[in-house]
Amino acid sequence: MSGSTIEARVHEAIHRLTAAEKRAARGLLANYPTIGLAPVAEFARQAQASAATVLRFVAQLGFRSYPDFQRTLREELDERVKSPLQRSAGSGQHSRLGRSYLDDFATQSIANLHASTAGIPASEFEAASARLAQPKGACHLIGGRFTDAIANYFETHLRIIRADVRRLEGRTASRADQLLDVRPGDTAVIFDVRRYDPLLLETAKQLAARRVFTILLTDEWISPISKHAKIVIPCRTGMDRTWDANASLFVVVEALIARSTELSWDTAAKRISSIERDLSPD
Repeated sequence: MSGSTIEARVHEAIHRLTAAEKRAARGLLANYPTIGLAPVAEFARQAQASAATVLRFVAQLGFRSYPDFQRTLREELDERVKSPLQRSAGSGQHSRLGRSYLDDFATQSIANLHASTAGIPASEFEAASARLAQPKGACHLIGGRFTDAIANYFETHLRIIRADVRRLEGRTASRADQLLDVRPGDTAVIFDVRRYDPLLLETAKQLAARRVFTILLTDEWISPISKHAKIVIPCRTGMDRTWDANASLFVVVEALIARSTELSWDTAAKRISSIERDLSPD
């Protein structure tokens, strides 16, 4: 747990918290990260909990004291906003232990994948897969500057196994037109990694106002969109190099595609069979 972000720790711990501690947890998630930077009395007031409850909640997250919690939160926020230039300043640009650069990069990527799968609760993964597999309502997908390509890949697969799959446009005006057709009970899949996209955050707010069930795929620092999401799936992307790497996100998407196909097999099989007939030569 020590390598997790505070927001990820909350998601991991929430099932074992008392009712009072859950109020503190939800208060933090709803006003992340600002409430955590306030004095403990102010945190307690905003979360409608006692100061003693907030301190117990912080201890449940693995912190020895409230100042320790706040120090870690500030360090996390510094990491969230680092640009590629800032990341490269102290990064390990050369291979380690005599390995080639490619071997070293692959080793880091595999470690990120293992950390990602270990940190995603099985219940959250299954709930996301089941939601994507259900035929009711439309499914809308959107990503950011780099992750929209993964959203596009995801959309291409989902359109094969289920109906009413749509991409939301990156252009604000086009997206506004598309949001007119979003209905309560629809599902949205949003990809957002650091440095987080304010336009995606605004879109997430609009989707929440329309009572859309949002699934967020994000990085280990966790996008602010999490406060508007029903399911949050964090993946490790940090590489201690100039660029983060989204390989873990891609693998998790592949797993969601596979599981959703299995859960919707009766419908998916008919759609795949129809597509195969259309593609087969006369």
